[in-house]
Amino acid sequence: MEHIFFDNWTTLLRTFVIGVLAYISLLGLLRLSGKRTLSKMNAFDLVVTVALGSTLATILLSKDVVLAQGIVAFALLVGLQFAITWSSVRAPWVRRLVTGEPTLLLYRGAFLQTALRRTRVAEEEIRAAVRAAGLVTLGEAEAVVLETDGSFSVVERGSGTGASSLAGVEPLPPAGNATDT
Repeated sequence: MEHIFFDNWTTLLRTFVIGVLAYISLLGLLRLSGKRTLSKMNAFDLVVTVALGSTLATILLSKDVVLAQGIVAFALLVGLQFAITWSSVRAPWVRRLVTGEPTLLLYRGAFLQTALRRTRVAEEEIRAAVRAAGLVTLGEAEAVVLETDGSFSVVERGSGTGASSLAGVEPLPPAGNATDT
C-alpha cells in the first residue's frame, strides 16, 4: 500500500536540508541581483516570481532534481531577469516590450473613455484612487495614470514649473480636449 502520510525519515530530512539550502541560495541570488528584482511587479516580474516559486517547489519535492540543478535554475532565472532589466534601462524598445507604457485614464477631471475601455478599468476605480489620494473632487486631479505595475497614480493639479510627471504617458490629449468619447 502506498504511504500518503509518512514514508520515512530520510525523505523528510532530505526535504528539510534541500529546502533550507535552496532557500538560502535563492535569497543570496536575489540580494546579488539588486533591488530591481524585488520591486513592484509588472507582468514580467510576475512571471519571474512565479517561475522562481515553481522552481523552489520542484527542488523541494522532486527527488529527480538535485540541489545543484535547482541553484543553476535559480541563477538562470535571476540572470535573465537582470539582463532584461539592464537592457530595458538602456533601450526604450526593450522597456516598452517588457513593461508596456503607462496609460492616462483621467485628464483635468474628465474620464478618457477609450483608454478606460482598452485597459478594462471602471470609473469607480478611478474615483477610489482619487479618494485614496485625499482629493474631494475629480477636478482636483490633473490626471490619473494606470502605471505599468497595475497601480494608479493620481497627479494633483498644481502650479509646478518643472518638467511634467506626465511625460511619456500615453496619450496626452490636446489642451481643452479632455473628454475622449
